[in-house]
Amino acid sequence: MFEIPRTIFTEEHEMFRQSIREFVKKEIIPNNSEWEKAKQVSRESWEKLGQNGFLCLQAPESFGGLGISDFRFNAIFTEELGLSGCSGPAIGYPLHSDIVFPYLQHYGTDSAHKKYASKMISGEYIGAIAMTEPGAGSDLQNIKATARDMGDHYLLNGTKTFITNGYLCDMVVVAAKTDPTQGAKGISLFVVDKEMEGFTKGVPFDKVGLHAQDTCELFFEDVKVPKENLLGKEGEGFKYLMTELAQERLIVALAALALAEFMLKSTVEYVKGREAFGRSISEFQNTRFKLAEMAAKIEQARIYCDQLVLLHNDKKVDSAMASGAKYLMTELQCEVADECVQLHGGYGYMWEYPVARAYADARVQRIYAGTNEIMKELIARKVLK
Repeated sequence: MFEIPRTIFTEEHEMFRQSIREFVKKEIIPNNSEWEKAKQVSRESWEKLGQNGFLCLQAPESFGGLGISDFRFNAIFTEELGLSGCSGPAIGYPLHSDIVFPYLQHYGTDSAHKKYASKMISGEYIGAIAMTEPGAGSDLQNIKATARDMGDHYLLNGTKTFITNGYLCDMVVVAAKTDPTQGAKGISLFVVDKEMEGFTKGVPFDKVGLHAQDTCELFFEDVKVPKENLLGKEGEGFKYLMTELAQERLIVALAALALAEFMLKSTVEYVKGREAFGRSISEFQNTRFKLAEMAAKIEQARIYCDQLVLLHNDKKVDSAMASGAKYLMTELQCEVADECVQLHGGYGYMWEYPVARAYADARVQRIYAGTNEIMKELIARKVLK
């Protein structure tokens, strides 16, 4: 497979990549099938990631972290997980580190930092974020969960659904209305932990794909949330979500591209070894053209994403840029998944083949972190500005 040299990484980055790759090969790939059956990864895997310093890379030293401000390391972590073909871990681990932790880091009180940061870095605590509700998916302004100011605490009520890392989570960032009359301006964010009475979890969903990723409903019934667990200022939650969602969507894009590359490589190996009509199916023109089309698109996409990683390092990726990446990469992932299954023939529909798992795992990427229809709307707003 041809590959334009990537110039955004240094020798230090590549050393980090190798350490991640070895960890994934030893600790994740051999266990993924069992995790799929259990509908969740093991807690031991989180702790091992923490022991190796792979969680919350950007956490400052004052939190007990490494203080790595270079997002290229985060990108490598996500990429190597995706290249393993283990889609569940490729979503759950980065969500904890690159999506949940930034809310705590940027908006948490000193008290919240002391209570949760070191545990998230070590893998003792697993993080989740709860925005989506049964009646409010991409329409965050329409959430119904409420947090009523009771003087010395907030009283949280509501239901959240489709929560990644939901079943295993020890702490969760929850979006709720502190003023239901103010629409987006009435949304606030809170850290809720497993010790709070009234916080319960549903069983892991029986999903079409991402079987190793624990996803469930979360229920909040008169949960007393201490004032120090408010993130930032009351009523500013929607603004914080819009700020942090750019990185979330970039992470989803990077995972999608890596998973597409995994599928292509798996398919190249398959067609070389599979024969039909007395010769390798890699010799048929249709096979060769399909592989060429996918390789060229993935190569183009990688250059695009590498540039966005550099821009994000300089804090120059805005909502429209991140939305464009999420939209394009997840569409590409699904396109590659479909083509690769077709090139496998009937075997592409057998769960024992990696491409079948990847096909089932890919489809939801166009839905979560904001549907691709919402992504196009956000892009259009900038185009028409």
